[in-house]
Amino acid sequence: MWIDTHCHFDVEEFAHDRTQVAADAYAQGVEAMAVIAYLAKYWPQLLSVCQQFKQPQLLPVLGLHPCYISEHQNSDLAQLEQHLQNNDCIAIGEIGLDTYVAEIKQPEFYQKQQQIFAEQLALAKQYQKPVVLHVRKAHADVFKIIKQQKFSEGGIVHAFSGGVEEAKTYAKLGFKLGIGGSVTYPQAKRLHSVVNAMPIESLVIETDAPDMIPMPHRQENAKYTRNSPAYLPSVAHALAQAKQLSLEQLAQILWKNSCQALHLTLKSSGFY
Repeated sequence: MWIDTHCHFDVEEFAHDRTQVAADAYAQGVEAMAVIAYLAKYWPQLLSVCQQFKQPQLLPVLGLHPCYISEHQNSDLAQLEQHLQNNDCIAIGEIGLDTYVAEIKQPEFYQKQQQIFAEQLALAKQYQKPVVLHVRKAHADVFKIIKQQKFSEGGIVHAFSGGVEEAKTYAKLGFKLGIGGSVTYPQAKRLHSVVNAMPIESLVIETDAPDMIPMPHRQENAKYTRNSPAYLPSVAHALAQAKQLSLEQLAQILWKNSCQALHLTLKSSGFY
């Protein structure tokens, strides 16, 4: 039984067959899915989608994505705090820093990223929520801001792309590393080295659907580029092989890891 710790199940790509995809995911053992936000204007749709399904259980995560700084409004943080007060979301995300995006060449863009990241961390600290991080080529600055904020609620580093030493630093700060479809790619040598080096207790799995489709499904559907939460077992298989664990062993460990990272008390029908 699995928890998809990062997907975008509310987006337009699933509008025409969302019920079927949810049923397919549940049939594959996906009992819960964290549905992650990126822009405030889509939060109502995300919350609505999460309320529509019981199997799998959909877990809303609201936040302001660092790659969309130019689209965030001044009122978004106040709106986020209102949702936190109403306990509308289990975590804040995806938030963080990204120096890879083209606009980063403008210093004020990166400064704004850091400001909004720090403000969201402060809210997460105040309301004792974990966070889901988006970090590309900015790990040192993320560490700096987390420490400045004295943030200790932990969370998940989505689609982890750093090296082993950065992975160890996140673990010390209370974060799990999100491992997705990239672990199925033979060329993802850096990620494979991280998976091999880190204890399984530091890892969780995700799909990032509709993005980051695992290799087996990419091969089967060469003209079909949408990832699905139903493909999460492909990530689990690759991780189980890398850590030399049975799927049953891996499932129980990852369930515990995911619940710890996201402050959940979910019970799986497969384990209880």
